[in-house]
Amino acid sequence: MIDNVLWLFAMCLGLGSCVGLLAGLLGIGGGLLVVPALVWLLPQAGIESELVMHIALATSLASIVLTSGSSARNHIKLGNVDFTIVKSLAPGVIVGGLGGSAIAELVPTALLPKIFAVIVLLLALQMLVSMRISSLRQLPGPMATVCSGGVIGVVSSLAGIGGGSLTVPYLSWHGVEMRRAIGCASLSGALIAVAGMMGFIAAGIGDETLPAMSIGYVYFPALMGIVMTSMITTRYGAALVSRLPTMTLKKIFAVFLLFISAEMFLG
Repeated sequence: MIDNVLWLFAMCLGLGSCVGLLAGLLGIGGGLLVVPALVWLLPQAGIESELVMHIALATSLASIVLTSGSSARNHIKLGNVDFTIVKSLAPGVIVGGLGGSAIAELVPTALLPKIFAVIVLLLALQMLVSMRISSLRQLPGPMATVCSGGVIGVVSSLAGIGGGSLTVPYLSWHGVEMRRAIGCASLSGALIAVAGMMGFIAAGIGDETLPAMSIGYVYFPALMGIVMTSMITTRYGAALVSRLPTMTLKKIFAVFLLFISAEMFLG
């Protein structure tokens, strides 16, 4: 048992290194990589197959709480966060994040990987066509913005991601300048991750089949491994942005996501 935990922790150290580097370089959420990686790693560490997807989603969201929180803090210092926009999205993304975790608990276990696969497919296509379109249209009214935030929150929680891939295009489409859109998305992503994580924790409390060192569906050996290295390598990824063809790398990563989506859907 201890050998399995140590092995998983070591694997997650490597996973976190890749996640942090890609997050800093490509500006993507780590959940797109963390969830499928954990779906492959957890069974090999002795985790029951019925629990794997829930643990992967919950642990991914828990890691995003820290990484998005760190990113949001930096964007706030740089003046990239429009708190008026975040406040208008916050009720929706929080309720949506909680709702996504509740839906995941109700959906049959075998169906969750397929839902994740469809979401990843759509996000990969969005990366490939670079749908970062600016327009002069204004953000919709309060109720419509809350509903939009709710949709972003539900989808993000179901995929174990922070939602930046959805929030940035949404804000850009409504005329928000890209720098502020990314800053607002980082803070909104932290809110989604907190809400989704708390929902998965509440859903898993009392489940005696969960492994030791879990709080709800959040599995700490995996979480600590991912966070310990991703928080370090993010800065190196950001430093490489000006040296590497970021858009080309992003499209390559999108193609990689297409393969992940197909594997999750068929497997």
